[in-house]
Amino acid sequence: MVRRRTTPPDTVPPTPHNEEPDDLHVRVIRSARRKRTVSARLINWYTLEVRAPADLPEEALQRIIARFRETARRRRAGMRSYGSDADLQRRAERLNATLFGGAARWRSIRYVTNQNTRWGSCTPSRGTIRISHRLATRPDFVLDYVIVHELAHLLEPGHTPAFWELVYRYPRAERAIGYLMALGHEGAAIDDPISPED
Repeated sequence: MVRRRTTPPDTVPPTPHNEEPDDLHVRVIRSARRKRTVSARLINWYTLEVRAPADLPEEALQRIIARFRETARRRRAGMRSYGSDADLQRRAERLNATLFGGAARWRSIRYVTNQNTRWGSCTPSRGTIRISHRLATRPDFVLDYVIVHELAHLLEPGHTPAFWELVYRYPRAERAIGYLMALGHEGAAIDDPISPED
């Protein structure tokens, strides 16, 4: 079913960088179907999406947005720094050596902010691995699992039994899968199904 917006979304233009040092932009979506609640989510490192009723007065909305902004800033401040892809590279090299005897080969592994429904993805033909910035708030064993999952795709592209044998070389794979599945719709997918039964 395709949902149709009853009113066009209002977008608050991004604040200029010199006025907003943390580069947190707010996108407001107003809807006539929404009657009382205002919700917000940090959809990537730079964008806070706020959904509000169409008839909510602008002054009230701005007060609510200010609270959401502060919460989002605190959340980002508490995240692991992921500015250095070199650190991610070192982690992948260690896991590759330990679990795969150094057999996996890739050209690049980096954090990205545009994966909001996946934790990671791999393009074996290009040798590229992308890891969602959202893993910055997750435990290290979960980050390691996602890296292992993507490294395994370099050796076995599909979700075959051979692929899952590779993944389960990581001793905490089952625990990490359970952790990600418990997050539900927030983004349990890695690059396809994460469950070996799929």
